[in-house]
Amino acid sequence: MKNNWFQNPIVLLLTLAIFATWPCTPAFAEKKAVRLAYEDWSSEIASTNLIKAIIREKLGHQCIIKRMSVTDQYEAVSNGSQDAIVGSWLPLQNSYYEKQKDKFVDLGPNLEGARTGLVVPVVSSTWLQAQDGQHSEPYMKIDSIEEIKDHYDEFQGKIIGIESDSGMMTIMREKLMAAYGLEDFELVPGTEVSMTAELANAIQKRKWIVVLGWTPHWKFGRWALKFLDDPKNMWGGESKIHTLVRKGLKEDMPDVYKFLDNFNWKPDDMERLLLWNKMGGNPYDNAKRWMRANPEVVESWVK
Repeated sequence: MKNNWFQNPIVLLLTLAIFATWPCTPAFAEKKAVRLAYEDWSSEIASTNLIKAIIREKLGHQCIIKRMSVTDQYEAVSNGSQDAIVGSWLPLQNSYYEKQKDKFVDLGPNLEGARTGLVVPVVSSTWLQAQDGQHSEPYMKIDSIEEIKDHYDEFQGKIIGIESDSGMMTIMREKLMAAYGLEDFELVPGTEVSMTAELANAIQKRKWIVVLGWTPHWKFGRWALKFLDDPKNMWGGESKIHTLVRKGLKEDMPDVYKFLDNFNWKPDDMERLLLWNKMGGNPYDNAKRWMRANPEVVESWVK
């Protein structure tokens, strides 16, 4: 009769004990998970998924991303429940930033040349002819925020906004509406999705519309749009997108900290990824595609 060693309870227990203490080497096994917060904007979906892909594929950490409101993002990175955000738009979100700036570490801008403001369609006769074969003058002739109040009826008394707690909506409510005499207008809250849907419908039907907009954003590649002039400088000019990390990240995860400190790209880089996401596919898969298309840039961030 054969001596089956695994049927001996003493031998089996000793074997299990050995395997229990054996070094564990699978991917992510010995590294902490990185936690990233983001707002539900197409730009932040793109950038946060790119950061996640690089952290996983290049640094070997697990990475968990969590969608939050802008208010909760700043609170989370301040109290350490999230490790980082890569979508701090300044000066747009100054009210959140200044309130808690002593509780996190600002690694500086990861993208410069961004812009926020009020946006309207620019529909030329060429564009209209391509749509329906007719020649027509642009149906909206407006260049400045100062002119909005003179077209109350055309705009149906509405300015199309986004999330109520966003920095853009805060500026509109607390500064811009009064500065430009727009108190009689309704600032309509919504989301990025609802705002772009309203914009698409208005362009198709040639209705007047003004929306809260920003760039980089795929809508500027989809339609002919322009920012209205802001002579009172309510929007603060050019925006920069900053990376914020929790205190202690440098000591806990020096490789992640160094990568986030190096991370810096251009509006054109982001817009390519935004376009891929808009065309379809999973944002994480598109982020890996962007990595493959830009290996030297990625290596410069993680070296």
